[in-house]
Amino acid sequence: MSEWKKYKLSEIYTMSSGISSSKSQAGQGSPFLSFSTVFNNYFIPENLKDLMLTTKEEQERFSIIEGDVFLTRTSETLDELALSSVALNNYPFATFSGFLKRLRPINKIKVYPKFIAFYLRSSYFRKTIINHTTMTLRASFNESMFSYLEVYLPDYDEQVRIGDFLYKLNQKIALNNQINQELEAMAKTLYDYWFVQFDFPDENGRPYKSSGGKMVYNDQLKREIPEGWGVDSLWNIATFYNGLAMQKFRPASETAESLPVIKIREMFSGFSKDTEKASIDIPKEAVVESGDILFSWSATLEVIFWGGEKGALNQHIFKVTSEKYPKSFIYNELRSYLKVFKTIAELRKTTMGHITQDHLKQAMIIVPPSDLIDEIDNRISLILKQQLDLKQQNQELTQLRDWLLPMLMNGQARVK
Repeated sequence: MSEWKKYKLSEIYTMSSGISSSKSQAGQGSPFLSFSTVFNNYFIPENLKDLMLTTKEEQERFSIIEGDVFLTRTSETLDELALSSVALNNYPFATFSGFLKRLRPINKIKVYPKFIAFYLRSSYFRKTIINHTTMTLRASFNESMFSYLEVYLPDYDEQVRIGDFLYKLNQKIALNNQINQELEAMAKTLYDYWFVQFDFPDENGRPYKSSGGKMVYNDQLKREIPEGWGVDSLWNIATFYNGLAMQKFRPASETAESLPVIKIREMFSGFSKDTEKASIDIPKEAVVESGDILFSWSATLEVIFWGGEKGALNQHIFKVTSEKYPKSFIYNELRSYLKVFKTIAELRKTTMGHITQDHLKQAMIIVPPSDLIDEIDNRISLILKQQLDLKQQNQELTQLRDWLLPMLMNGQARVK
């Protein structure tokens, strides 16, 4: 880093906390930057999906403008603390969560937003965060840490070259994600048409409910469902295997055969150079293969199809399997129940809501006849394959990006 200059983070940015909000404010009003959005993105998305009812004064005080950097303020694990996301645009009327810290450029030292986004997510800076954090019940990013954290910056032109190059890689990843979201929406539309609106093809090929198909009242659900359909709990239709504390299953040596550990970060971002390793001698249930369903039941509540290489499942994540039903049915039913689970977590008033076995046992769903489940699975499986292929591409691009970043930082590679 001979050409890079060292600065205190506090020389470049001022730091402030986010808005303290109540549950009654959520879901209405103006755009809102949440913990999970920052956790999952190098850059703030153009459109913020979350909403919060806020005043004009709050929108001015907790504003989001181009160049702002947001860090996760608290975490149950050290490696998930102070994950960053950078704003490349202004966000009129938007505010940000109290579980985040905002770094706003002082403009005394010129920093290219696209460069700093990758620098703050680099293995070098992440190690700096971990080495300077004291873990009690929770890890926390505070004023003291901010005051002594240091960054290394090249000249501004070099920042632009590095930032733009890595951003292009990131845009390809984002494009693949966008295609996957569209494929996901296509599959969901079909699934909902059949199993939510109940307009699956009847024996004459016509939409069942719209064509007058018989509906019967179900006492458990307090609603009508198609005649002959059943009701069961999420707990009964699948097996939920909780991952292990993989720090107890370290490889015997650095050269020993190992598996990369899948934590919540890896669920969303794939493997990186910082991904921990586990011994191959773990229970087979804790091994994750491409196409497996993963459900993070703590912190960020989410359900995904894993699209990376084989890995070892860490705690706080369920691997969800079923001997009776296809993956597409289990996945879609879990996804459909996510909103309920997130509401449960919010009502518990914790920063990282937990979903328990009892919640899964109480989660009652409609179960269609097996022939209908198999029929729609045949239609959705092709979409799933395309999604997994794109996820694998993204894993390779992510590994390339993470491999290049430290080389660009230490001068082993240059962008012309």
